[in-house]
Amino acid sequence: MRTFIPNLLTVSNLIFGVFSLIATFQGQYYQAGEWILVALIADGLDGRAARYFKVSSEFGKELDSLCDLASFGVAPAILAYVFLLKDFGWLGSLVAAGFATCGALRLARFNVNVGTVKGYFMGLPIPAAGCVVATFVMIGVKPPGWVFPVMVAGFGYLMVSTIKYPDFKGKGEKNRVIPAVLTLLLSGYILFLSWQSLPFVVFFGYVVFGILNTIFALFESRPSGN
Repeated sequence: MRTFIPNLLTVSNLIFGVFSLIATFQGQYYQAGEWILVALIADGLDGRAARYFKVSSEFGKELDSLCDLASFGVAPAILAYVFLLKDFGWLGSLVAAGFATCGALRLARFNVNVGTVKGYFMGLPIPAAGCVVATFVMIGVKPPGWVFPVMVAGFGYLMVSTIKYPDFKGKGEKNRVIPAVLTLLLSGYILFLSWQSLPFVVFFGYVVFGILNTIFALFESRPSGN
């Protein structure tokens, strides 16, 4: 009986993802993005509930991954496609399919490496990737040219990359000051242009910080010359 609440929260993640898909098909893009954010809340609570009730299991982990793929891989991909990617023909279809595929690969790699990769996330976590796409669509701005397809493809690639993203648990990868300051400046500039972009800025800032933090780590690891 103790497994009911954690599993209910996990399944709720999937349900909200389906609600997002339905909203997308109805042309309600803002609401579709909101449902993905609600799915994120459910995804964040299920693990905490499982640890609280001490009922963590392999079944729960696999169920969580399946629900994550639907809510943060498929739902954002379809939302992005219907919102703008459809205007790019088969290439737009390929970008949407690629994003969802990268999400699946990201989850599979996470499940395999969960015992060895600790203190950080290898690659952009799929909830963050799905939410950054969803919140951008929520802004309602359709950028010119190939900006949007490149953005979606880039977020997909980041999921399967080896860039180290912080898990904010105080262990593992060092969070450096300069990348944090640069991220805050960029985030502040975007907010200055539009306060409506606040949800997007939260997730985009996380994306940018991981990239900058990893770059600075590479420079620090280089041996200094004489």
